Amino acid sequence: MSFDKDKMLQLCNDWCQNTLMETLEIEYIDAGEDFLTAKMPVNSTVHQPLGLLHGGATVALAESVGSAASLLFINSEKQEVRGIEISANHLRSKRDGTVFCTAKIIHQGRSIHLWEIKITDEVGRLISLCKLTNMILPRRK
Repeated sequence: MSFDKDKMLQLCNDWCQNTLMETLEIEYIDAGEDFLTAKMPVNSTVHQPLGLLHGGATVALAESVGSAASLLFINSEKQEVRGIEISANHLRSKRDGTVFCTAKIIHQGRSIHLWEIKITDEVGRLISLCKLTNMILPRRK
């Protein structure tokens, strides 16, 4: 089975409809055999009271991308993904523009996937560094 980048991006973007990802305006923009990238605008809808990107919005972006990235490695007709742990270090603040989120696989087991997720700004400066653990389960009918 070969990797189909366009199909993967379409699937991820379709899944965003009527979800938190749509509310946050997350858009999947690149994919490879071991990574997935999305972007999210930074504006008042994702600000905390001081006008900065909210850490919770950043973590929601990271978990959305890391969980979707696990789809690269599973049979989605027979399996499903559950995020079971996420950690985040917020290193730089951001008021406006766009952030980019890339999840790269660290460990791909049969039942556990571990992802390193970097959120960067438009010029590649690191905003947050996250780690996500996903559990892979049999699909419920």
